[in-house]
Amino acid sequence: MRRSLAFIIVNVLALLVATLPASAVPQLPDKHPVAVGTNGAVATVDPLATDAGLAILRRGGNAVDAAVAAAAVLGVTEPYSAGIGGGGFMVIYLAESGEVVTIDGREEAPSDPDFDRDVFLEGGVPIPFFPERVTSGLAVGVPGTFATWVDALERYGTITIAQALQPGRVVAQRGFVVDETFAGQTAGNLPRFRVITSTADTFLVDGEVPEVGSVFRNEDLARTYHKLQREGLAGFYGGDLAAEIVAAVQDPPVIDDPPFPVRPGLMVVGDIEQYQVLHPDPTMVEYRGLEVFGMGPPSSGGITVGESLNIGENFPLDAVDDVTFQHHVLEATALAFADRNAYIGDDRPQYNYVPTAGLLSQGFADERAALIDPLAAAAKPVAPGDPCDEDGSVLCVPNAAALAMSGSSTTHLVTADKWGNVVSYTLTIETTGGSAITVPGRGFLLNNELTDFNSTGDGPNLAAPGKRPRSSMSPTIVLADGEPFLAVGTPGGSTIITTVVEILHNRIDRGMSLPEAIAAPRATQRNTSTVGAEAAYRDLYEAGLTSLGHAFSGRSEIGAATGLEFLPDGRLLAAAEPVRRGGGDAGVVRADD
Repeated sequence: MRRSLAFIIVNVLALLVATLPASAVPQLPDKHPVAVGTNGAVATVDPLATDAGLAILRRGGNAVDAAVAAAAVLGVTEPYSAGIGGGGFMVIYLAESGEVVTIDGREEAPSDPDFDRDVFLEGGVPIPFFPERVTSGLAVGVPGTFATWVDALERYGTITIAQALQPGRVVAQRGFVVDETFAGQTAGNLPRFRVITSTADTFLVDGEVPEVGSVFRNEDLARTYHKLQREGLAGFYGGDLAAEIVAAVQDPPVIDDPPFPVRPGLMVVGDIEQYQVLHPDPTMVEYRGLEVFGMGPPSSGGITVGESLNIGENFPLDAVDDVTFQHHVLEATALAFADRNAYIGDDRPQYNYVPTAGLLSQGFADERAALIDPLAAAAKPVAPGDPCDEDGSVLCVPNAAALAMSGSSTTHLVTADKWGNVVSYTLTIETTGGSAITVPGRGFLLNNELTDFNSTGDGPNLAAPGKRPRSSMSPTIVLADGEPFLAVGTPGGSTIITTVVEILHNRIDRGMSLPEAIAAPRATQRNTSTVGAEAAYRDLYEAGLTSLGHAFSGRSEIGAATGLEFLPDGRLLAAAEPVRRGGGDAGVVRADD
């Protein structure tokens, strides 16, 4: 099957490129935020990526194949949010065995002993976060995205990495139409991009933002994809490309007399050569009779989403009024974030013990829920709890830590196939535009994921050689009676967690459809003095919540979610944002008439 499908896909796509008329110009594709049908589904932020995943499904590929192909296209069309210079987390439901498995492709710190807890300090003072810390070789972690793609296909897919990269290579060669979102993200990065010569050469046009409606091509990335099609994993994690990544990190290609310093990093080729994806157990909590699976450490997403839901289990969230519902959700996520910051980090033995069992126990959640006053918001920040009695390990130590924020440049996709396999995949390069360092001649930006480490204080998320920084990515799969029900996720830095919690509550407790749950106005309470909220949320709830003691600050938008649902009649519903981040795109293999 693998060899036959390989022949079909590669040759069909090659024929597509070869037969494009010289006059053919890419058009701005329509976006469809909702699709219902059968035989498989894909939802992403970009129609070209969604179409690539659907094409793989139509030709007999499975959900894993489709997820990697769609992600490879996003590396072209969403280069400031994702790509082979970054990392991510994949949660997969395997229909044949009924298992949920995960892949940890998180970026990793260099092995240099100088990459310690003080790495982002100079003279005992933190390096200014923006633009200096985020735009530096110090911020770049060893990328894990390409290793994730290869591992996912080799373990669970039916096609090769060469086949999965082909749609992305086609888009990079042919180009795509610049929309308002791409132009706006470029404009927001213009001061940084102009400082890095390779980035200006790749993503700017004569030093300026590409015009909306123009066609953007990335021939360097097309050549890089072609190289990786030929060479596979070794083509990225060794040889000339690894050396070029290290050179860009150690000696960023900066203009003369830059307006701010761009510091060199500590990565060496050996760090890239030794990188491996990991396969931690998924997290799981039972909520309202459903099994909710997520990503374990170094992501805090699965644990913090799970704890928030467990706290919510104590309240009749389906029966209360809207303001009371919102109050309880905000208070629950604040409590869960206090515990996240105190206990969650890279849980490999050389770094931390994370009391996952305790944090996800219903007993601990019940203790935390008892702190919620239904008539008054608690003063923020709240203190972390003590999950150690519920955890039961002698390694568990009560802790406290300050809030650490995450960047917002991320993307999420979901796929399902006709056999019932499901993928929920979040991938990122951290800040919009990552480190702003493009590997010269290679067409992709490097991440600045190591800024997710706490730069001061104590706790489980301090920098250390070879450590993976804590993440908030929350790819989630929900099972009902052992069968797939929902898959959801979103970008948004640390707001990812609160967005996923809100979507699940909206769908499960409030009776919203999945598209309604995704489109609903959002707020985020991450144990901070104010609730960050979109304007539409404030219009609906601010007056009532202010009377309970909540304080608000504005957010233009929170997240850009995608999701899918298995409907009772056997059909699939795929959903994406209708408006946020320019709107997303959902599709099914066989659509309803």
